[in-house]
Amino acid sequence: MQFGIFTVGDVTPDPTTGRTPTEGERIKSMVRIAQKAEEVGLDVAAFGEHHNPPFVPSSPTTMLGYVAARTSRLILSTATTLITTNDPVKIAEDYAMLQHLADGRVDLTLGRGNTGPVYPWFGKDIRDGIDLAIENYHLLHRLWTEEVVDWEGKHRTPLHGFTATPRPLDGVPPFVWHGSIRSPEIAEQAAYYGDGFFANHIFWPAEHTRKMVEFYRKRFEHYGHGDADQAIVGLGGQVFMRKNSQDAVREFRPYFDNAPVYGHGPSLEEFTAETPLTVGSPQQVIDRTLGFRDYVGDYQRQLFLMDHAGLPEKVVLEQLDLLGEEVVPVLRKEFAAVRPAHVPDAPTHASLLAANGQPIDQ
Repeated sequence: MQFGIFTVGDVTPDPTTGRTPTEGERIKSMVRIAQKAEEVGLDVAAFGEHHNPPFVPSSPTTMLGYVAARTSRLILSTATTLITTNDPVKIAEDYAMLQHLADGRVDLTLGRGNTGPVYPWFGKDIRDGIDLAIENYHLLHRLWTEEVVDWEGKHRTPLHGFTATPRPLDGVPPFVWHGSIRSPEIAEQAAYYGDGFFANHIFWPAEHTRKMVEFYRKRFEHYGHGDADQAIVGLGGQVFMRKNSQDAVREFRPYFDNAPVYGHGPSLEEFTAETPLTVGSPQQVIDRTLGFRDYVGDYQRQLFLMDHAGLPEKVVLEQLDLLGEEVVPVLRKEFAAVRPAHVPDAPTHASLLAANGQPIDQ
């Protein structure tokens, strides 16, 4: 099972000091946070894609290429690659290039995002959102798996005898997770291709996530990719920790209350009761996270949102120390102890190579 962090890259004032980092400071901070994730033994760092303030990650491949040069083991991923407003030809080529630069330490999560105006900014209509996600991924999949592509669809110009370059590393495309909060059509898409399904999981009650993952698992089995419990599932999560739970609540409350996404809404207590947000001790985070298995089954990837809402970098790095030293080692052990032997691990470039009958050390 893989553990890691994801970021939405918000530039938010620290409500306790009133200071707002510059865009450059925030970008460099995200790099240092990813390096820290590798240092403390995490597996994955994932970066979002946004094209509007207060967010800065408009070019995930630029960020991931930079991080790749400063890490050696970390899997580099996206929290969202906007399949609806990015050209699938550009996605195919950008992420294949990144694969080569990072020696295969790359996968990506495709999604539609949560910012409606992004559609007209890139010449698209939000009413076509689901159709764009389905059609664009169909083309992306073909560009990665076929040398020469002839294609015609509804939402972009046709392709005739086109070859995307560079080709995927070792002939194996990056593993794709399809991310969704609310759309069963995206879970269906993930199941159809035998890809992973990533349930963002940070805003909705457990029952909603359970239904989405259960639907994906059933459809994964329907399409003949394996048993339902062999489907590849990832979850998001949010935590804030201190040794003492009361200290965690007291310190995190002003950040929660003013967060750009959920601030000025439900109380911290209401939000932690209804969603996976856990604010407390490392043991509370362990117990809550282990409980996710009760409603999604055995899953392959757990990512935590750590660096949002104006939290200072120093505090985020302290959080990563706690996550890497006290939380993740226990989660690894406990999840492994109950995982049936037939449930697969999270895909990596090496495991995908092996599945294709190629030597793992290529």
